[in-house]
Amino acid sequence: MLRALSILVLVAVLLTGWVAVSIYLPYQHFPSQGIFVDIPHGASRRTVARLLANQGVVRSRWAFEGLSRWRSRSTLQAGEYYFDHPMTGLQVFDTIANGRVYVRELVIPEGLSMFDIADLVQREDFTTRDDFLAAAGNPALIRDLAPNAPSLEGFLFPATYEFPRHPTGEQMVTAMVSHFRQEWAAISAAQPNLSGLAIEQVVTLASLVERETPKAEERPMVAGVFINRLNRHVPLQCDPTVVYALELAGLYTGKLDAASLPFDSPYNTYRRSGLPPGPIANPGGASLEAALNPPQTDYLYFVANTEGGHFFSRTLAEHNHNVALYRRRLAAQRAAAATNDSTPASQPASVPSSSPAKLRLR
Repeated sequence: MLRALSILVLVAVLLTGWVAVSIYLPYQHFPSQGIFVDIPHGASRRTVARLLANQGVVRSRWAFEGLSRWRSRSTLQAGEYYFDHPMTGLQVFDTIANGRVYVRELVIPEGLSMFDIADLVQREDFTTRDDFLAAAGNPALIRDLAPNAPSLEGFLFPATYEFPRHPTGEQMVTAMVSHFRQEWAAISAAQPNLSGLAIEQVVTLASLVERETPKAEERPMVAGVFINRLNRHVPLQCDPTVVYALELAGLYTGKLDAASLPFDSPYNTYRRSGLPPGPIANPGGASLEAALNPPQTDYLYFVANTEGGHFFSRTLAEHNHNVALYRRRLAAQRAAAATNDSTPASQPASVPSSSPAKLRLR
């Protein structure tokens, strides 16, 4: 009897030690570069333990399953997890129970079109261009906000996002539209809609403003110019709308020239008065604010100033003067660039602070 009891005590001690080693000592039996483990939705604790043990993340599937059942109030959350260093079984459990899934950051700059974003997500290996465009081309997510929207263009809010390694295009656009809703709710609650436009038109106007100027301080003025032209039924003559029309047709070559301006499209604001039928890019908060609440101004024209901004004018005579000034500045920049190209390599050449902006004649 005493001998049997001693054996039982020894077994208990050994079992306790084995459990302690399995749970409290760091373990790594996977490649040094790390390993991804995908926990499926609805996976049982036993399945999770088996996956982790098979991948070499935990020492014992039985010990990990016992731990997870002991801490049964914590749910093991589905998702993809990345392990790149030895961890104790308890640390692994806490990682999964707290849903610390592997994510990658994706920065969407202001003013990108859905075509630009599609190129970006494919280049960064999140999903394919076609998959993203298929999701972005379905406006169902914003039907309540913009019943006539032809796509999600304009509602893919520019921001920094966290996605798993390989999200679907639908997952990505859902996150971007959700962020737009949050931002729009805050912006529209903070100020009245002085533009008198419906939300779909505000976003469309904001997308034009975003593409016309990179300077946040200029965006209200650009929005004011466009509102004045809309009120006077003067064509907006916004170059980026022609670029977008060509992109939709698959004809854009990366350069806009005078020969492209007559291109027939509902988006071409040289040929059609009023706003285009939808946004041409995805504007940020500053452009949305400018379009929602544009300042009162007498300006009807603007043209690039070769310094990243614009000259604004009230009359055609002023505008023509600014156009001539733009041309002189552009010629001077080109002459300086040609001189710098011939500068010996030992002498650093000076470079203009920004590329010459497109000429806009209105």
